[in-house]
Amino acid sequence: MKKIFGEPDRFRISVFRSNKQIYAQIIDDLSGKTLVSSSSREKIFHENKKTKIELSYEVGKLLGDRAKKLKITKLVFDKGKYLYHGRIKSLAEGIRKIGFKF
Repeated sequence: MKKIFGEPDRFRISVFRSNKQIYAQIIDDLSGKTLVSSSSREKIFHENKKTKIELSYEVGKLLGDRAKKLKITKLVFDKGKYLYHGRIKSLAEGIRKIGFKF
């Protein structure tokens, strides 16, 4: 299994998916710090009744917006042990909608 590690000019997007929620964070691997994070447990997502895939897309867009504010430009997507489909794919599409390429 190959390990994904961020570079000095590229930060890593780490994803965790549970049965009900999805969490994503942008990590600077060199300093070992989380720069920005987003999850489906945030208050702005409690009111809307969306499917888990639609919610993952919104979480990705929110993470992308927060990363833009920090002037982050390049990212590496670390999906971990999860297959790239369903909620993970939807999260990545939400981040790409904001203008990021990885």
